[in-house]
Amino acid sequence: MNKIFVTRKIPERGIGALKKAGFAVEVNPDDKVLSKDELVAWLKKGSYDAVFCLLTDKIDADVFAAAGKQCKIFANYAVGFDNIDLAAAKSAGMMVSNTPGVLTDTVAEHTFALMLAIAHRVAEADKFAKAGKYHGWEPMMLLGTDLSYKTVGILGLGRIGSRVAYHAAKGFNAKVIYYDVKRNEEFEKEMVDLKGSPQAIFCETPELLLSQADFVSIHVPLLPATRHLIDASRLKMMKPTAYLINTSRGPIVDEKALAEALENNIIKGAAIDVFENEPAIELGLIGLDNVILTPHIASATEETRSKMAELAAENIIAALSGQLPPNLVK
Repeated sequence: MNKIFVTRKIPERGIGALKKAGFAVEVNPDDKVLSKDELVAWLKKGSYDAVFCLLTDKIDADVFAAAGKQCKIFANYAVGFDNIDLAAAKSAGMMVSNTPGVLTDTVAEHTFALMLAIAHRVAEADKFAKAGKYHGWEPMMLLGTDLSYKTVGILGLGRIGSRVAYHAAKGFNAKVIYYDVKRNEEFEKEMVDLKGSPQAIFCETPELLLSQADFVSIHVPLLPATRHLIDASRLKMMKPTAYLINTSRGPIVDEKALAEALENNIIKGAAIDVFENEPAIELGLIGLDNVILTPHIASATEETRSKMAELAAENIIAALSGQLPPNLVK
């Protein structure tokens, strides 16, 4: 019987799918992030045929070696896979899979939740009301910013970025500008209004986008080229009335530079779901009223997390059946 190790508690749908396939499933009983040494120890003693891992698990050559030759796949419970050393996986002959697609709408929704919340000062207003400071309507109290008809800049037009762009244009009548390593003319053809006018315009450089956008939403993957893509110099290129939203990966933004920019009103506000050194958060961000922080929950709905678990399980089932996983990372 094939044995599967799951590095942390996940939605039951994924466990059920593995058991239904006839696999023995062992879940980390402590429901905590395993250190590298702890993960290696589990794998060495377990002789597992597959590992169901999370983005908080750092997977490198030592971990693959501990898994042994009988292990066929590390199925990552995430779209991103920057936690896994793909070169080491290739050397070890290990398959790696991810869970794309199923969380696109959910992350796009959370992006707009953050965008609207920071623009309309929802967190500030909630804190204000709960502190007993509300004594009646005032014409100048907690004035925010409209999203409708503004310019929304999308950095990275992948699945999630294109969905955010669609909602911005179709739902809020926003002008969408985007930057990606490659222009997407097919997407531009789809993004036109009833008069045939373009609703998505390509920017040749990130700098051009940053200088024009009222809202900047980050959706690029974490790569060496995108680490600190948003740094102090690029923050200064943004409008002083602009907002920065990040639901992608924390290290794409220089958090110290962002804290300084917010404190000094270089930009108007930011809403961040991912952090440079998770779970640590830059202390300079904490306590600022013009930033909203959520703890990496952009995909955290019951529906989506269950779908992710099921998809990761399907990748394992395929791999152990002698087939290529449907979401093999190449």
